[in-house]
Amino acid sequence: MSHHDEPLTYAKAGVSIEAGDAVVERIRPVVERTRRPEVLDAIGGFGGLFAIDPTRWTAPVMVTATDGVGTKLSLARQLGIHHTVGIDLVAMVVDDLVVSGAEPMVFLDYIAIGQVDQDVVADLVTGIAAGCEEAGCALVGGETAEHPGVMPATDYDLAGFGVGMVERDRILGPDRVSEGDVLIAMASSGLHSNGYSLVRAIVNEYDLAQDPDGRLGQPLGEALLAPTIIYTKPCLALCAANLVHAFCHITGGGLPGNLPRVLPDHLGAQVDTTTWEVPELFTWLCETGNVAQEEAFSAFNMGVGMVAVVSPDDVDQTCSLLSEHGVTAWVCGEVTSTPGVELLS
Repeated sequence: MSHHDEPLTYAKAGVSIEAGDAVVERIRPVVERTRRPEVLDAIGGFGGLFAIDPTRWTAPVMVTATDGVGTKLSLARQLGIHHTVGIDLVAMVVDDLVVSGAEPMVFLDYIAIGQVDQDVVADLVTGIAAGCEEAGCALVGGETAEHPGVMPATDYDLAGFGVGMVERDRILGPDRVSEGDVLIAMASSGLHSNGYSLVRAIVNEYDLAQDPDGRLGQPLGEALLAPTIIYTKPCLALCAANLVHAFCHITGGGLPGNLPRVLPDHLGAQVDTTTWEVPELFTWLCETGNVAQEEAFSAFNMGVGMVAVVSPDDVDQTCSLLSEHGVTAWVCGEVTSTPGVELLS
């Protein structure tokens, strides 16, 4: 016997299929801009079809990665700025793919949201599509899941999934790295997408619409939401020129936590932190939150978003090629015979 006076529907339970369909139509043009020749179908199918060109590859290896944006989303929701975290989502995945020397091919997104807001979802996917364009990969599919009663209506979370391709004999990694190799730092655009639980604790009582003490040159919220740099194309250019032994994407754990992942077990690295001026945003956060230097370098990228490990003979050409691609780069250290990462200051 029913306990409801009126028939229940999915919409009354909080899920609007019509709103979801409307979003798909709205985002179709921006998704189409990411299309690669290998894509065989259009958005809306049950799975994305992608054909590998057999004339291009000899011994191709698929490289996969998945990631999210973390608690940076809380600030995006608070400020009502959603497209930049879509770029972040792509960057966190494709910058992991290129560490292996892989060219990102396809990307898929997953958006979980309390209640579908067409403007918010459209902004998110627009940012995701912009990131895919920048990375050169196709946005071949995704899912927007409405979770009424499980998440607050305005809450959302993001996950991204990517697949890249690299020739087996061109895979980068620790086996290519030798003592005496040089570390080339690539500048970050800010915090990227890590350390935001600490950041939110620091800025909790600050007005995000203001520039604290006039030190940042922009509102605090805008500085905190600066999207992660997509390093894919400049890194692939280094691969094509056969200049790089390994890449290191500086994410959670910072320089000391990530550099060992691309070094042989018997080797380590020295990083000279005096070779660059730490951006003012990091300095302000550390001073305001009374964050010690060691903690800061473990929680934040401190101005370095990617590191290339190269032969000493290739340093000048590497820095020149990165500059041609608009990336600020400099020598920040070297590979040593002592395991672990030593930060020199």
